[in-house]
Parts: sequence; C-alpha cells; structure tokens
Amino acid sequence: MSTVLELTDVVKTFPGVRALDGVHLEVRAGEVHCLLGQNGAGKSTLIKVLAGVHRADSGTLLWQGEPFAPASPQAAMRAGIATIYQELDLVDDLSVAENVFLGHEPSRAGFTRRRTAAAATRTIMASLGHPEIPPGRLIKDLPAAGKQIVSMARALSHDARLIVMDEPSAVLAHDEVGNLFRIIRELTGNGIAVVYISHRLAEIREIGDRVTVLKDGRTTAAGLPADTPTRELVGKMTGRPFEYDFPPRAGADPDTEPLLVVDGLSRAGEFAGVSLTVRPGEIVGIAGLVGSGRSELLETIYGGRRADTGTVTLDGRRITSVGTAVARGMGMAPEERKSQALLLDEPVFKNMTLASFTGFATVGFTGARDERAAARRTAEQLDLRPRDVERPVRTLSGGNQQKVVVGRWLLGHTRLLLLDEPTRGVDVGARAELYRVIHDLAAGGVGVLLVSSEVPEVLGLSDRVLVMREGRVIREAPAGELDEDAVLDLVMAGSLMEGEAA
Repeated sequence: MSTVLELTDVVKTFPGVRALDGVHLEVRAGEVHCLLGQNGAGKSTLIKVLAGVHRADSGTLLWQGEPFAPASPQAAMRAGIATIYQELDLVDDLSVAENVFLGHEPSRAGFTRRRTAAAATRTIMASLGHPEIPPGRLIKDLPAAGKQIVSMARALSHDARLIVMDEPSAVLAHDEVGNLFRIIRELTGNGIAVVYISHRLAEIREIGDRVTVLKDGRTTAAGLPADTPTRELVGKMTGRPFEYDFPPRAGADPDTEPLLVVDGLSRAGEFAGVSLTVRPGEIVGIAGLVGSGRSELLETIYGGRRADTGTVTLDGRRITSVGTAVARGMGMAPEERKSQALLLDEPVFKNMTLASFTGFATVGFTGARDERAAARRTAEQLDLRPRDVERPVRTLSGGNQQKVVVGRWLLGHTRLLLLDEPTRGVDVGARAELYRVIHDLAAGGVGVLLVSSEVPEVLGLSDRVLVMREGRVIREAPAGELDEDAVLDLVMAGSLMEGEAA
C-alpha cells in the first residue's frame, strides 16, 4: 500500500505548553491506522494540525507525497482530509442534506440546487448502508449513530481520501459499533485511509491494521501491529521511567466503621451503580482507563457533579455539594491541579489556606500572619522545596505544587482525601515524597480514595483496589491479591463493549 500521509518531527507549542514535541506518523492508503495515548498525549492537537485548525511550528508534513500545511479546515477538506470529532460538528436545525453539503452546496447561477443535494445525499447514504436516513430530516431528530453516519457522509461528499475518527464508538451501542466497523472496512476497501482514535484495545485489535502511540507529545511507537501485546502498548502509553518504591503499609483496622459510604451512585453516560467504602486510615485505589468513569466518580463523591441516583455519606451524613463536603471534612486534589486547584500567581501560603481561610480571619481582617505561620508548619511537614511560603505557586515544580494542594487539606483538618492522578507530571524524587505523604496521612487516620492511570501506583499505595471499566466496578479485592497483569487484563483485554461479562 502506498503512503498517503507522512509526518516527521512535527512540533506545536502553545504558551507554556509543548503539545507536540517531534511527532512521527505514517498512514497508508486503505489501512486503519490507530492512534493511542492518554489524555494530554497530544492526540487532539495532532488531529487539529491535520484538520487545518492549528498549524505546526516545525517539522515536515507530506500529503500524497507533497508538502502539506492546510491554512483552514476547509483547505484540509479540499485536499481530501476529513475529521469526524467526538463532539460532532453538525448543525441541529439544518437537514441531513444541508449538513452533508454545508460549505460546498451544489449551485447554479448563485442558487442552491436542493434537489441535486438531496439526490447526492441519498446516493452517499446508500453507499454507507443507510438508505433509510432521508435527506430532509433535521439533524436534531436523529439518534447518535445517525448523526455519526451524516458526519461520514459529509466526509465522502468532499471525496475524502483520509478520514480521521476521534473516539467514534463513544456514543454507540454494541450493534451500532458493529455497523461502524462494516462501514470502515468498506471505506478502506475502496482505498480510503482511516486514522482511528480510541482507548479501547478490543476495538483496535478488531478494526486496526497498525498502531502509533503518543506520550507527552512524542511518538513512542510508530506502526506497530494492532495485535501487539497489551502490556507493551500500555508501557508505550504510560512509560516506566523509574522503579516504584512504596513505603510499607500497616493497613486499616477492618473492624472500624466506614468513614465514607457510597451507595448505588450513578450518572447517565459516566458511571452506574457504584458502591464503595473507605475506613479511617485506609487507602482505597481505583484503577481504570481514561473514560472508565473514575474521575467523574470522584468529582461526584466530592459534590462537584450531581448524581442521578445513589447517595454519598461521610460519617453517616449526606454529602450533596462541595460546600457540605468541605464542611464535613472531605478534600480533593483534582487531576488538573493548575487549572482546577491552584491560584498560580498567588503565594504558597494563600493557596494552602484557601480551605481554612475563615479560621484565620478575625473581625473582618484576614489574619495573614497566622496564615503564613500555619503554611510554614505545613511546608515543613511536607518537605516543600523551597520552603518560602511567599513564593508564587507558579514558580514551583509539579511535585511541590501537588504538595501545596495536599497541604491545603492538612490545614483544613481533612478526614477523607480524594486524589485524582496524584503524581501526574511529577518527577521521580517528588513521587517518592508524595507517596510518603499519602502514607503518613493514612497512618494518622485520614481515609484516602485515589485514582491513578499507573497500575503499579494503585497497587503499591492501596490497601484495597477497585477496578472500573465502562462506568462500572468490575472487581474489588485487597491490593495483595492483584498484580499488574491481572488489572491490565481487566481494564483493557477482551471486548469492552456493552453486554460482555467481566
């Protein structure tokens, strides 16, 4: 098969972020080339470069053997590259035919030829195996699968030779995924190349030919066979820059009454029927892929999202909002600490005392001296480097920024701490220090519920582990009864589609 797209050393930088840092990708005509990577790996930026939304800062892009740098999405479409985003960019109040030919409507003497557009739409829909979708139906009246078919029809109306599909199965039921794969095989049978982005390895093994893996904006593997072993693919996605070294755990008293009780918690489209407990001094870990519902679950427990069904109680008292969670002794360190947890231009002491600010205020005054003194004690306890609590948080390393977030909840006398990706973006030394901090908190009686993409981290830190897949807890066991291979098999191996038994 001939190469239709080739990227070499592609770089794209945004203010303060190097989103792509030397990406390599080669796609052949008539193949399904799968793109893997965790959140933040650079997948979205890469497809936006291909789609003409962003322009690469440097590197080489060749499309059908010629230099390629589309100045706009329309230019990319004219060249034969179509992108179907996870959030479909269709106009709900327009018809199917109007969406299919949006921006390049058949016309004569300045007038749109609606009958021509409708006839062409019927032909394309028939070729996709969906003649039942009428050209005149409004997009808002179609189910999710129908809308996706319309997006593919739009791509074919431009005579696309490469179609990029971003998580196309995310909103589809089991039978709809099978139909999607049938369409993809017909497209590739006609020489059209498909770049397929998904975190579901079962799908990649079923539909993919080759796989490219991104991590931190770099290509860590290019053109691997789609049947490459799970462990190797996960290693390329996550990296293993150091040997994990965890403090010894005494564990929690199993006879102690639970501190946190989550009973039948559900949110439509995110997770369903989750029940769990955390005892004082216990560390409970949640393992699962991005998209398994793990982070959404933590945010709902914390009160940041409203559950459709189920309850959350702390010491027997309902948690219904972030305000009640904090007031009753629950804290959370979110995955995106810079955007969600820190005031980057404020000093360390201001960030540390955010959750306990009222305790320092007296008669309308902030009590800044007491704030600083408390922050200094906490910085000493956490071995913050440097110890200067007047320093803006922005100037600290990732690991020390995370310590500031944890320190906030220490000052707030937190009894239950939720940690989402506690060591993401943290260097080797700081990870070991954070592990010590987490274990010290548990040893002091704080309950900890944590989420991490790194399975060894979940197993090494936790007393008990819950494994999530497709929004459900499919296994709960003491950490000592599981190993990395067993957890990887549970979260990634086999079909992840609806209806499969765990």
